[in-house]
Formats: sequence, structure tokens, C-alpha cells
Amino acid sequence: MARFLWGEGDQANSLTNLRKLVSRVRSRQSDLNAEFLTFDDTDICLVQGALASDIVPAHADAPRSPLDSLALLAKGLQSKFLERANCQSRVFIDWRESERKRHRAMLKEALETAVKLPAATTDVALVKEVALLLFEAEPQDENTHRILLKAFDVEGGLEQLRRIFARRTDLISSWPATSPASPRSPTSDIASHSAISSAPEQDAATRPILRIPRLALLPPGNDGPDIAATMVASSLIEDITLGFCALHSLRVIAPYSAVQISRQSDNQLALFERYDINYVLETRLSGPNGDLSLFAQLISLPNNEVIWAERFNFGKLDLVRNKGTISRQIVLAAAAEVERHEMTRAYFEQDPAAYHQYLVGQQYLHRLTLPDMRRARRELKAALHQSADFVPALSAIARTYTNEWLLTARGDNELLKSAEDFATRAISIRNDLSDGYRELGVAKLFQGSIDESVEALETAETLSPHHADVIADHADTLVHFSQPGPALEKIHHAMELNPINPDLYLWTAAGASYTLSRFQTALDYINQMADPSLADRLAAASWAMLGHQDEARMLVRRVRETNPDFDVDRWLSFVPTKEQWHKDLYREGLKKAGF
Repeated sequence: MARFLWGEGDQANSLTNLRKLVSRVRSRQSDLNAEFLTFDDTDICLVQGALASDIVPAHADAPRSPLDSLALLAKGLQSKFLERANCQSRVFIDWRESERKRHRAMLKEALETAVKLPAATTDVALVKEVALLLFEAEPQDENTHRILLKAFDVEGGLEQLRRIFARRTDLISSWPATSPASPRSPTSDIASHSAISSAPEQDAATRPILRIPRLALLPPGNDGPDIAATMVASSLIEDITLGFCALHSLRVIAPYSAVQISRQSDNQLALFERYDINYVLETRLSGPNGDLSLFAQLISLPNNEVIWAERFNFGKLDLVRNKGTISRQIVLAAAAEVERHEMTRAYFEQDPAAYHQYLVGQQYLHRLTLPDMRRARRELKAALHQSADFVPALSAIARTYTNEWLLTARGDNELLKSAEDFATRAISIRNDLSDGYRELGVAKLFQGSIDESVEALETAETLSPHHADVIADHADTLVHFSQPGPALEKIHHAMELNPINPDLYLWTAAGASYTLSRFQTALDYINQMADPSLADRLAAASWAMLGHQDEARMLVRRVRETNPDFDVDRWLSFVPTKEQWHKDLYREGLKKAGF
């Protein structure tokens, strides 16, 4: 015992420590008037029946059913064995680790037995609980992954997962190594880009390196008072975690760590970076008790891009009843989006110099001023010098031209033609990426080809159904298409995906509200913009329609300072609108304002 507690060092010192410990134990037992341990010259004995122990025995005392054995082990192994024992002896540490391994082996064996039982007799909740315990202990163990797959398949859905993730290795191995693809249908499979299968072996060094992305599932927030619903939602997150754990193409951080990260609101981003987390799945319950909804969104780090989001509307009882179905839907949808996003990321990063120059240009592109548009264009064209067919840069250059057309308000068709040319070139190189279609749609909109604009943006949204900027541009096109109601619904969806709303989102929402004759609402959106002066014309028209001439005329003067030649009829001849009533409503407001 002395060697066990104090190691293989000085035996005399260890025996002295043991004698002191025995003395303290005897004294404490005397104080408590109880006896748990007895001592003589050679032995230390545990008094039978003196205390209850949660130490898992090597063999069960009595035969139990497989599920009873699993439940007993699960209860005993909720915490790590002797986790708080502060004993530095190497003998003790090795023994404790061997016991923990024995416990895990027993748990695996019991779980494997349980998942083989007929579905009707299997305790699904228990199986999932144990599977998560194993994942916490051995997140990288191959046998654990195999058992997790079986556990996840207790309620079905495994084949669908396999089909999604079996494509991953195939897609990476068939990534285009040489020339760009020719134009074809936007729905063509990425794998048809392949030239690698016939490429020489030495080209392998130039192919993109596939990382295994790491995912954190944060526990659900609850905007309502229903604690029971929060508990059910937390259970749902466990189901989702289990689904992701079964996949070799994702690494999921353990639930305990995710909970700790969620509590560190001040430095979450630093923790995400520290633990090399690439994706975060956030969930939130909201709504009154009788009409709960669960909002889930998948965020790509470090740029905080929402790449997938969905709202599930249900009452509390439905959440309990349909938990398994909902968890599978979330796992399958989010997994597919990670798959798509990882493939796109690999393409972006296959030319690091061009990618870096592109990122520099993007910083200027987000600032809606003429000098910044021109700086962005210079940086993005520098990216093309590094890689002439770098699609993200081509698409972004197209955006600089359409933004310049908006900011100058002179109706310069050459700017729109340049935007169309760059967007079309991007599509011809990679027509499975949404950016080219998005920019083509915006250029076509301002050229007055509204039907073609809607078609291009519908294609872009099909390719990137959760890309907030694509959805926002689609909403803007619907405003010009004289469909303000659907436009407002779509821009609200974009705002939900990108809650720190860019000015363009708010501008689009204001335009849709004005078209619906909700003039005060339009002003409310404009007042939320970081730079409300961008929408001065729309704000002036809104104030005038509300009968506030002083506010309207002040904005007219401000517009005249930057654009003294602004003419209502000339401007409206440039701005595309599908229906005449829509154009007449805007003209009325601008004229009343004093333009």
C-alpha cells in the first residue's frame, strides 16, 4: 500500500507516510464513531457492509439482462474513475488508467450487445447516452466510431449518412488539377471536373490537402420561460452530437467542452481558435409555450459565415415525439453543407497568393464608397495576375462595377457591361459556384433585364441556399420585379442568417417597405444603417409621403451636394421596375420631396 500511494522511491519514507495516514484515519473514525477500515501489522481491510461503493466490479454479482447491465455501467461511469484523487504515484496512476480502460471495455461490450437487440426491445435513450459516454472518453478510437454507427442506426438514417460522406474521398481525389471546365449545366456534378484520375503521380503534391473539419455543437439557448422545452432541446443536441460522432469526415468536440465554451461569452472566438474549431452549430428555442420553434444555424469560422440555417416549428409535445426525426434532418443537412463548404474552401486555397490578394480586395469591397470600390478592383485584379482563372476574384470584380454604377447614379452602361463580362467569365470557369450567377443577376437587374436577373439569382440561391448575401440580392431583385411582399420575406431570411445586418440588407428592406406604402417602416430600416446617407433619396421620398416636408427637403439638399445633376425622370429611366405603378409610386415620393 505504501508503494501504491507514494511510488517506488524511498521505501522508509513511504512507510512513515503510511503510518501517519493510518493514524489520521483511526482518529477520524473515532470522531465519527464509525469503522470503515481496520488495520493490523500486515494488512488493511475494508469492513464489509460499512459503506456503499460505486466502483464497477470486474464481474456482476448476479446475472442481469443486457440492458440492465448497460444501465448499471452507464450510471457508474458517468464520471471519470477517481478523477479528483490527488496522488502522484506512478504505480497509482498506471493502475487508475488500467481500471478506466477496463471500464470502457466493459461498456463497449455491453453496448455492442444492446445494439444487437431487436429494435422494439432496445432502450434508444440509454444506447445513445452510453454511446456519448464512449465518445467523450475515446473520440478518435476506430472501434468507438464503429459502435457509434450502430447506435446511430438504432432509429435509422445511417444509409443516408453513408451516401453523403462516402463521396468525400472521391471528390477530393477527382479535384481539377489543370484546365478550367467548359460551360455546362449548373447542376452538373463536381466530380465531372476531374482530370486527376489520369494525371501523373507527381501532380499529387499540387492537389489541395484535405483537413478533417472540427465541429462544436453549443447547447441551446431559450428565449422563452419553458425549462422543460430546454431540457428536451438539450437532449436533441445529444442526438445530433451522436449523429456527427459517427462520421469519419468530421471531428466533434465533446459535449462537456462545448458547454464550457458556451459559458465563455466574452472570449468564445479565442476559444474556437485555440481548439481549432472550424464550424459551430448553434440552436435556439423561441416563441410562446404553445408555439415553440427551434432555430439551428451552422457557422463557418473564422469569418463567421452562416452556411446553413433552418427553423423547425412545433409545439413542445411534437418536439418530444419527433426528436429523432429532427436530429437526423439537422445532421444530414448540416453534414452536406460542411461537405460542400469544405470542397469550396479547398478550391479557394489551392492558390494561396491569389486567395490572399482576393481577401485584401474583399476588405475594401465591403465599404460602399467610390474610392473603396476602385481600391478593391485594383487588389482583385492583382489576384488575377497570380491566377487568371480565380473565380472568386472574377465575381468580386463584377460586384465593384455594379456598386460603382449604384454610387455614381449616372446610368453608365459600360460599368454594367463590365460587370456582366466578369460574371459570365466566372460562370464559364466554375458553374457549380454561386458567385458568378449572383453577380450576373445583379448586372442584368440594373440593365433592365429583370426576368434574366431573377433566373440567374434563383440559380445562385439553388447552389448556395443558405448564403445570406445571395438571398439578399435575390430579395433586391424581387423588389425591382414589383413583388415587395416576397422580397420582404426573403430579406428577413437573409437578416436572420446574417444578424449583424449590412447596409445593403437594410436598404433592400426599406425599398420593399416603401413599395408596400409602409413609409415609416422604410425610415426605420434606413435609420439602422451604418451610413444612412446611401439611402437619402428613398428616405426623402418616405418623409414626403408621410407629409414631413422639412425632413424631406433637408435630405434633398444633401443629395444635391454630392450629385448636383440628379434628375428624377432620368434616374427612374435607369432604375428597372417591372410594373408602372411601382415606378409611379417612387416618382410621386421623390417629386413631393422636392427633387
